[in-house]
Amino acid sequence: MSILTRLRCITLDVTGTLIAYKGELGDYYCMAAKAAGQQCPDYKRVHEGFKLAYTEMAKKHPCFGFAEKIPNIVWWKTCVRDSFVQAGYEYDEETFERIFRRIYSTFGSSAPYSIFPDAIPFLRWLRESGVTVGLVSNAEYRYQDVILPALGLNQGSEWDFGVFSGLEGVEKPDPRIYEIALKKAGNVAPGEVLHIGDSMRKDYLPARSVGMHALLLDRFKTADAVDWRKSGATVLPDLSATKDWLTSEKLKCGDM
Repeated sequence: MSILTRLRCITLDVTGTLIAYKGELGDYYCMAAKAAGQQCPDYKRVHEGFKLAYTEMAKKHPCFGFAEKIPNIVWWKTCVRDSFVQAGYEYDEETFERIFRRIYSTFGSSAPYSIFPDAIPFLRWLRESGVTVGLVSNAEYRYQDVILPALGLNQGSEWDFGVFSGLEGVEKPDPRIYEIALKKAGNVAPGEVLHIGDSMRKDYLPARSVGMHALLLDRFKTADAVDWRKSGATVLPDLSATKDWLTSEKLKCGDM
């Protein structure tokens, strides 16, 4: 008996599992600055500035300001402004507004993302096999409403339900986000659910902590994957290999 026959639901992380960023953050910040008549900022400084600014915003106002009801655009405007300041760039209000509007619009579209070629076939195969498919992501509402549909990942054809931190007020690695997923799946038993992601801390450990099964994808051959395997986690290169793993008749219960 294959592992797939013992599952009623499979949840997946989004970024790094189904889709990936195209290019570098600096590419989009540079294009926005140039469009506003400014010089292209240094890529490395902007990237580091963004990491600092995003970490600080996520700490002060988690889940994109969900609890405080901060408008999404306001949350991101503060984050982008601080990214430039951390990188050593400050603009007058009019100039910054032009730069920000372009950045906000770009990252609210499919432009900065690419979809892995095995994503749609895998998701459709799961649903055709009678498995409920859920998405669990630390993302804001535009992922659900705009970005994923624009990439061909539509609710009702590729996935059944989504749990997005900006809409739920809970984010990974908080195990509660996986408990929400279980409820949205129809209150299925955790032992009948598998979560697929690319982070030991955000995906594997919290999913396992609520009783779900879990596996990790190593699409980019990260050095961390060595430790993942040593810890006992199932680690696979992509979703094509995951399909083979799910349908194998040779695996035992302990292999999941």
